[in-house]
Parts: sequence; structure tokens; C-alpha cells
Amino acid sequence: MLEKWDTTLRLKVINEAKHLTRSIELCRLLKAAEKLTDNDDTTWDSDMASLLLLLHLLPPTAGWKRTRISPGEAVDKMLVFHKSCCSLDEHLRRDGRQPYILAVGRTRKKIDSYYIVVDKQLIPCQATSSLCAFDELFKSHYVFNLSYDEYLGQLFTLLQTTVYTIAVQQQMSLPEFVNFVQKSLTKSSIEVLKCLSVSFVR
Repeated sequence: MLEKWDTTLRLKVINEAKHLTRSIELCRLLKAAEKLTDNDDTTWDSDMASLLLLLHLLPPTAGWKRTRISPGEAVDKMLVFHKSCCSLDEHLRRDGRQPYILAVGRTRKKIDSYYIVVDKQLIPCQATSSLCAFDELFKSHYVFNLSYDEYLGQLFTLLQTTVYTIAVQQQMSLPEFVNFVQKSLTKSSIEVLKCLSVSFVR
């Protein structure tokens, strides 16, 4: 994902987002994506900010619940910041099966570690960057055989078809799936995911 996002899509997303009606949140993300907020620790790094811009370009759909939410609310379904000095227990009580990224650190720009939270379980990421953490988040849907969150479906489907080149409704064979996951995960983390997936597969 890293290469394709950096070389072809990131700048396109930023340029398209500049044509949207500006909100305070959108302006902050644009500045962060363009690396114009070096002294602002309340914003995400440029890679994550550019990904979050997609939620403004592809507003969350109401889905079967017919409840509209804002792009900012959709972000909370994909990515949550947690101060490193606080307990992680609240995330073990959060309802829902869809996975999300838990970024733990002193500030949003200084993340010490990433986790994938799924079904009240914390799975440490091998990722050292926000983009790699998102890569693991995307692949966790395949590991645990989970559908995309209905409010994030457009974002994940776009990245599925453009970045990962997986056709909609395409079924992967086991060797293809293992190869797909191994591209970004270490052997030890794959074993952890395999063990945990037994209790999550629908």
C-alpha cells in the first residue's frame, strides 16, 4: 500500500479535497496532509491526515440504520487517539465487531504504538507508521472475515479496488490470502492473528 499511496493517490486526494466546502476540521486535515502544521501536536501526521481526507471526499453513507453521521464521526469508527498515560480498559468495553486503529502516544503526532481493536481485543500492530497501521487495519477485515463498517464502506471499497487491486466480491484462495497478509505483517504477528481469528470468524 505504501508505494501506491505515496506515488499516485496521496496528492490526488489532497488536491480534490481543496475543492470541498471548507470546515474547520477539513482545513486542519489539509494543513496536516501538506505538512504545514509541524508545531501543532493536535493534528495527525501527514499520511494519516491524507487518508482521513478521503472520509470528506467520500462522506459516510447512512446505510441500513438510516442515521447520517459527519466525516468527523466516521473518523472515530476508524481511528482513535489514546494518551499513553491512561488505561486502555475503556477500549476493551467498547461495543462493536468492526476493527479500528487505536493510536497510543503523547500526542497525535507522536504515536508510540498502534493496536487493532476488534471485538474487545487489543492486537498490537507491527506498524511503526500510521500508514502501515492502516494497512494492517484493512487486512484485519480479511483475517477475521469481517465486513466493512457501513459508514466506512465507501472508503475501504475504494482502497480495496485501487490500492490493493482486489475486485469487489473477489474470493481469494488460501495461498493468495497468506501472500496478501505476509506483505506487511511479520511471521509472529501472522501467527497471533491466525490464533485470534478462530474466535472472530463469522
